[in-house]
Amino acid sequence: MKLDSAPFAYDPATYWPGLSAATAGLDTPFGAVSVPALAHNAHDMLRRSAGTTIRVASKSIRVRGVIESVLALPGYRGVLAYTLPEALWLAETVDDVVVGYPSVDRAAIERLGSSEKLASRVTLMVDSTAQLDAVDAVLGAKRETIRVALELNASWRSPLLGYLGVYRSPVQGVEDARALARAIAARPGFRLVGIMAYEAQIAGVVNRPPGRPVYGRLVDYMQRSSTAELRERRGAVVAAVREIADLEFVNGGGTGSLERTAADPSVTEIAAGSGLFGPHLFDGYSHFTPAPAAAFALSVVRKPTPEMATLLGGGWIASGPPAPDRLPQLVWPEGLRYVAREAAGEVQSPLRGPAAASLRVGDRVWLRHTKSGEISEHLNEFAMVDGDRIVDTMPTYRGEGKAFL
Repeated sequence: MKLDSAPFAYDPATYWPGLSAATAGLDTPFGAVSVPALAHNAHDMLRRSAGTTIRVASKSIRVRGVIESVLALPGYRGVLAYTLPEALWLAETVDDVVVGYPSVDRAAIERLGSSEKLASRVTLMVDSTAQLDAVDAVLGAKRETIRVALELNASWRSPLLGYLGVYRSPVQGVEDARALARAIAARPGFRLVGIMAYEAQIAGVVNRPPGRPVYGRLVDYMQRSSTAELRERRGAVVAAVREIADLEFVNGGGTGSLERTAADPSVTEIAAGSGLFGPHLFDGYSHFTPAPAAAFALSVVRKPTPEMATLLGGGWIASGPPAPDRLPQLVWPEGLRYVAREAAGEVQSPLRGPAAASLRVGDRVWLRHTKSGEISEHLNEFAMVDGDRIVDTMPTYRGEGKAFL
């Protein structure tokens, strides 16, 4: 599948009816990806990264065919996987896979350490010597050299607001990083090849949430301040570690921070993937607006009252703090809302709103997931749509019989 950089403009009045017409022969639930919208998002991310290489974050896609199509575009290189078993699977065809999280999967570690090909293609993430110990306990001395990357905690400790970000690595600054880098360099069977620092508080926090302008301005302040602090701290860490190891990459960022991360001279690549599918989380950002490339359709199966319509299924709730913004967004037809007492349910989702009265049994409703790759855990495949027809069908990880996490 080629992702050409043809002009694309999102118009809900034609976009959703077009997807409906192209997929009219499919039974719900099903997922669809607009190829023109996906291509638009992929090229817009390249524009935003301003020449800095983008490593595809597989967690945000979980469709091997889409990952491979994006990697065929100049400017994208390598995959950031989320588990070691997934990385080993992808590494059969992708020659550069970094595992974004530490692994203690003994079977996967054994496979990695016993294969020259896999060991040359896969990089493990570490943030302490305990993770090195876990690898050594499985492999012993007779094994391939294991490539590792050191993770720096990119969260911001604000003097006024406290700890802002996610709780990941305990490596906070130059001394922590230098000590771990030296330990890796001194440990037989390992080679330090990279650094990663994911700034979740910059990349993953919306700065224009609907109806909360004051909060949005606070987020702007937080992200500006955190960016400045991290640029200085990450630069110092990278310089210190480069005195110990010959680094191949310094990874940072995410879809929401492409511009800011690309401006950091210490970063050589940015991990991003969510912007390819364009979930509704990104509707709350001010500096970019991806097209809703991926969506799913459910059918109306009952009418509890003439003014209501009930979908079969719908409870595809996103991870994170439980809140209304974790629910799938009802996008077409316009004028639908959940019933507060039931919301999006595992087996049924009753709907109200002006459009509900006109829906009949058998009609379809389009929804967008809050996040990106999580939608793939509910589907075996995506219909790839271009114009008024399905041009391909791509299996998800689930459709290929894989459930990594």
